[in-house]
Amino acid sequence: MLNRIDLRGRTTTPAQLRAIVPRTEVDVDSVLHHVRPVVDAVAARGVEAVLEYTEKFDRVRPASVRVPASALSSALSALDPAVRGALEESIARAQRVHSDQRRSEKTTQVVPGGTVTEKWVPVERVGLYVPGGLAVYPSSVGMNVVPAQIAGVESLVVCSPPQAEFDGLPHPAILAAAALLGVEEVWAVGGAQAVALMAHGGVDTDGAELAPVDMVTGPGNIYVAAAKRLLRGLIGIDAEAGPTEIAILADSTADPVHVAADLISQAEHDTLAASVLVTDSVELADAVDVELERQTGATKHSERVRTALRGKQSGTVLVSSVDEGVRVVNAYAAEHLEIQTADSRAVAAQIRSAGAIFVGAHSPVSLGDYCAGSNHVLPTGGCARHSSGLSVQTFLRGIHVIDYSEEALREVADKVVTLANAEDLPAHGQAVTARFSR
Repeated sequence: MLNRIDLRGRTTTPAQLRAIVPRTEVDVDSVLHHVRPVVDAVAARGVEAVLEYTEKFDRVRPASVRVPASALSSALSALDPAVRGALEESIARAQRVHSDQRRSEKTTQVVPGGTVTEKWVPVERVGLYVPGGLAVYPSSVGMNVVPAQIAGVESLVVCSPPQAEFDGLPHPAILAAAALLGVEEVWAVGGAQAVALMAHGGVDTDGAELAPVDMVTGPGNIYVAAAKRLLRGLIGIDAEAGPTEIAILADSTADPVHVAADLISQAEHDTLAASVLVTDSVELADAVDVELERQTGATKHSERVRTALRGKQSGTVLVSSVDEGVRVVNAYAAEHLEIQTADSRAVAAQIRSAGAIFVGAHSPVSLGDYCAGSNHVLPTGGCARHSSGLSVQTFLRGIHVIDYSEEALREVADKVVTLANAEDLPAHGQAVTARFSR
């Protein structure tokens, strides 16, 4: 079922590997001309424009942007107890992991009388976007909210698209998850207009203020990514998330049933989702293809899965050895990387580029999506080569506090003057010497 790329016996450079491996092609620039008018209209006309675009794109017009508190509590009360229990466990595990990410203030004495302190200050207000397209993601509420709360963010708003079948409110599972986390502010708005409203703020239909945020995080479609790009600077962003992707590095010891199931699990997200197998075993590759055909026919979203698996963004990469496979997956820099080899832990230790690494036969990506304790908001499109997933650190700013005494400044004054003159910025040096010239 999967397209094959045979790299056995070939010598490839990192640049060649990046060009060879399957990749979803998402051209955010191609939709900027559609998104810019939306962003501009929201900046100019606020909620009026938001509701117009919501009616156009989501085919529903909410009575107001902010979801009433009663709707949040009602959604939580009506939530299936089994789902509530699963969400509570997911949240508890995420809180456990993210609590260990807290940063502490550190003061360094550079010289006697001269210190630099790095303190960590949370972003004051954040907007957390939770998609509501082909699937509903209450788990993403926790993945966004938990690190923000642990970081100490004082004010946050969750944005999720309104649903016509729920009278213009976001999906009840989204509302219930927000209520479970103590989130009091949820806006029924999605897409580019949601990012624009979070960035600019506005006035709701009842006259209440919708305060702008300082940062927007969370995944979304290409239009959400384009709005993030256009508004970056006015707001901070976590990333321009693209379609989800999984890479599995496996050898002959891997179970083809497990491998196929994991490839399918990501393919059911989206027809653009990428599922990539990297292996030194032709026998495994053949067995996985058989399993993919069998399991795809039995899965609920079979057409969506089949389209994703047959797309050019998915495929099997044959390599000469597991070591060569490590080179390939490091070049690919997958959002999710599974290691299913004879010595999975040792192989995982060699990985330098991945959003998250899932080690061994019993650590599937689905575990990380929900209940591993890790965060599932991860870099896509090769961005794992330079970026990290969502964490407490995402919501913190490191600020240096410089505190020098007169003597400590005097001791280094000549060095400052020398460097200032070397850069032809004499006033920089004079700003120091002025303190000792009287």
